[in-house]
Amino acid sequence: MSEQEIIGKGTWIDKLAFELLEREKKLGRNTDLLRVESGLGASGIPHIGSLGDAVRAYGVKMALENFGYKSELIAYSDDLDGLRKIPEGFPETLQEHIAKPVSLIPDPYGCHESYGMHMSSLLLEGLDKVGIKYQFRRAIDTYKQGLLKDQIHIILKNATKIGDKISDLVGQEKYQKYLPYFPVCRNCNRLYTAEATEYIEDERKVKYRCHDTKIGDKTIKGCGHEDEADIAKDLGKLAWKVEFAARWAAFDIRFEAYGKDIMDSVKVNDWVADEVLNFPHPHHVKYEMFLDKGGKKISKSLGNVVTAQKWLEFGSPKSILLLLYKRITGARELGFEDIPSLMNEYNELEDIYFGRIKIDNKAKMIKSRGLYEYVNLLNPPKNPEVHINYRLLTELTKIFKENRIERVMKKLQDYGVIKNPEPSIEKLIEISGNFSDEFDEREKTDIDIEDSVKKALRILAEELGADKEPEDIQNTIYQIAKSNNIQPKEFFKILYQVILGTSRGPKIGPFISDIGRKKVSKSILEHI
Repeated sequence: MSEQEIIGKGTWIDKLAFELLEREKKLGRNTDLLRVESGLGASGIPHIGSLGDAVRAYGVKMALENFGYKSELIAYSDDLDGLRKIPEGFPETLQEHIAKPVSLIPDPYGCHESYGMHMSSLLLEGLDKVGIKYQFRRAIDTYKQGLLKDQIHIILKNATKIGDKISDLVGQEKYQKYLPYFPVCRNCNRLYTAEATEYIEDERKVKYRCHDTKIGDKTIKGCGHEDEADIAKDLGKLAWKVEFAARWAAFDIRFEAYGKDIMDSVKVNDWVADEVLNFPHPHHVKYEMFLDKGGKKISKSLGNVVTAQKWLEFGSPKSILLLLYKRITGARELGFEDIPSLMNEYNELEDIYFGRIKIDNKAKMIKSRGLYEYVNLLNPPKNPEVHINYRLLTELTKIFKENRIERVMKKLQDYGVIKNPEPSIEKLIEISGNFSDEFDEREKTDIDIEDSVKKALRILAEELGADKEPEDIQNTIYQIAKSNNIQPKEFFKILYQVILGTSRGPKIGPFISDIGRKKVSKSILEHI
């Protein structure tokens, strides 16, 4: 790759921002302020995927600013969305509120003004903790203030054309029968049961009837109420198939990423923005969903949620940002067990950035440095932190439960890993201790081991697993390597990979004594 082909800081984020700018130039639009948007679901527990939507949009905002443009992120909470199902672990009393807008449902925990605000706050707290800056907007305020009223009017005037196009594009025929707008029933406060059938243009009102409707495999009873709703004064919301387009036009949004689960909605909204609202749709990128380790989509209602709050008990904010900025394409299995490797990978990126690790491939080096800068929100530190292998810390925190910080700190000094105690190291010991308390075993890493080395490892495993402790573990390892014609340095490297998942570590003999020779023996046998 030549220097000319490297865009910005060499990452996918820069490429996206560059594509957006090229498109805006072709469209001839004003580029004084380039708004990017992230839609936040407020009906279920926000997980890392929900956070990722906003974090990635913020990445594009930073790249645009790096190119010299003014940009801001709108974090839009869809808190007029109706509650479709009760998330795992939430009280069954929410059953009576199914199909009601989440901003009209009381917070079951009593700490926020509504259920919707409770969920939004969890996501906003996650964004705050990783350092993302945003303009927060809520659906309930947007609709109550009439910010979309002009777009709603145009959409409802063109409802027949839109209904036919939805059927044509995605095969959904519902909007050939009903308007793509749901009033909140004046009688029962439900959203999806009140289906609108007619738009009275000159009065800007919809006629609706509240009747039984299916949400998933459940039938929700309508109350039978018939009424009219004013699109500017009464509460209601556009269907997802058209609402994004209305928001994009009203807020002048130039970029929004989306998950493959809403591809159909985005396809329709792009058409509505372009052809009905006369607003060129924003630049997009599609991302794959995070899967749990069983291959299921991480979901707010399935209960397999990896939240930012839980993640930060075990990992740093930068480990979350690294996960989300590394790449955007390809479905990824995700679990808390990924935290140790991400923590160590961040240290490696920092070493590349500060020149401690040399990379011959110039494009790869620029990209690694760029990724490090984005993970630091384009405000990298002047000097690197003290680096400690996260897996070394989890092993040590398993041994020391009492006075943990003090005793692990002492061991790190004994090993020569650190010179002096520091608050940042205390925090690392705390979070790695949380990890080792919660998760017993780390995932076995695949290591390519030659047969001659396997034979030597088997001998070492027998020595370490014997009742009688070897006099000098360090020397025992050295002698086994020599007698099997293996370079001791290479043998030590493989042992570090087996024990710590890395090629370096503290002096191996004392370390094996500290974490338990029989435990190490078992770990070696699992790898051969």
